[in-house]
Amino acid sequence: MKAVCLISGGMDSATVAYLAKEQGYEIIGLHVSYGQKTENKEIQCARTLARLLEAIEFLEVDIGYLRMLGGSSLTDRMRQVEEYDPLREAFPDTYVPFRNANLLSIATSTAEARSAEAIFIGAQAHDYSGYPDCRPEFLDAFQEVITKGTRDTTCITLHAPFVHLTKTDILRQGIRLGVPYEYTWSCYRSEGLACGRCGSCHFRIEAFRELGIPDPIPYEEMP
Repeated sequence: MKAVCLISGGMDSATVAYLAKEQGYEIIGLHVSYGQKTENKEIQCARTLARLLEAIEFLEVDIGYLRMLGGSSLTDRMRQVEEYDPLREAFPDTYVPFRNANLLSIATSTAEARSAEAIFIGAQAHDYSGYPDCRPEFLDAFQEVITKGTRDTTCITLHAPFVHLTKTDILRQGIRLGVPYEYTWSCYRSEGLACGRCGSCHFRIEAFRELGIPDPIPYEEMP
């Protein structure tokens, strides 16, 4: 069995790839750069993870047009990524419009071309942001898109096993799986020392703190 695993270089995508490997899949790693501010660090992590996973293939795809389209502080060099605010009610400004649909479309093309049976994505809607393209309803709908948009003889299952889990739940699974978190990156602001203040850093720090495990990446500031 073969699975296309979207490996961003972050915690969730690393953990889901290790879960796919545990389930007996040969891993086809897929990393998509979309003009994010920390793309150089993320791709370094993704390459290392693919090697440690003994992926049978690792593909790097650039969809920098998402930067051109704008609408997110992750891709706009003129906008500062906001700090985590627990009282925020609106979507955070790190939301990249319809990003996961773009990523999953590329993953589906890859899976059908490589005769892979599965796609794994580390989408998680519980903790941070409630991004609309991380919702269970979106992922269920995309499974239907895959079914309707591929050949009748193609059978690809979209797996998003973390969609209802918290970051702590995911980390707990990752520790069991032996995920090398020192080769993951979560910070949205920096490629050197993680800022410790953006939303992504916040939930990573809290997960490690809740489990009483030291986070192996360096931080500029720990809240």
